[in-house]
Amino acid sequence: MVIGFIGLGNMAKAMIGGILKKKIVSPEDIIGSAATQETRDKVSSSFGIQTRESNAQVAKEADILILAVKPQYFKVVIADIMDDVDADKLVISVAAGKTIKWISDEFEKPVKLIRVMPNTPALVGEGCTAVCRNELVSDKELDFAMEIFGSFGTASVVAENLMDVVGGVSGSSPAYAFMFIEAMADAAVAGGMPRKQAYQFAAQSLLGSAKMVLETGKHPGELKDMVCSPGGTTIEAVRVLEEKGFRGAVMDAIAACIEKTKRI
Repeated sequence: MVIGFIGLGNMAKAMIGGILKKKIVSPEDIIGSAATQETRDKVSSSFGIQTRESNAQVAKEADILILAVKPQYFKVVIADIMDDVDADKLVISVAAGKTIKWISDEFEKPVKLIRVMPNTPALVGEGCTAVCRNELVSDKELDFAMEIFGSFGTASVVAENLMDVVGGVSGSSPAYAFMFIEAMADAAVAGGMPRKQAYQFAAQSLLGSAKMVLETGKHPGELKDMVCSPGGTTIEAVRVLEEKGFRGAVMDAIAACIEKTKRI
């Protein structure tokens, strides 16, 4: 089983790292292409995988082909590889906004397609990936794809009409979380805490809070109430956040992200 990557950027490197860590395949069973020799050499040196100069060569040799390039390059890449993708190959797209139908139309022939939406915490093994497929992909092939994307976090099957929503709530949301951490740290610095320590306190608190949601199964509102003592400091901070439209701003931001994704 040969897994081929077209594009060897951060997301591809996160995938390769997870695949190798979980021993899904060995390094010699992964090949990849990138726009520059420098990138190819760096990734090959880091992971021990093979690289090729052309996208077409990767497509020809791979059993599973992962398209890990930005959406604006998809037309060019598909034109490069379409003659080397046959009915037996499984193609996996990581591009935001490019539907299964759009990709199929670009190939101009039936292709086994899986569309995924991972996020950048995959770089530290904590990714969240949404997965959907077309009717040509078998259950066995889907299971193998889920194993790949579960190797650097969690992976869940969703209906394709929810993929744009996934982009707003998980694909782009690390940026919102980083802004929240930065804002909390800034407030701590204003209160006299050294910046490095402020980032540690803010980030660890967010990490621990997320873990509580995932592991306890409790509603986030219930967990919030556990922290808010009557007449206490936390409920006063919550009151200010509500007064400033905190939840409404987050909801509006994600809605804007979803709408932008639909226009890509």
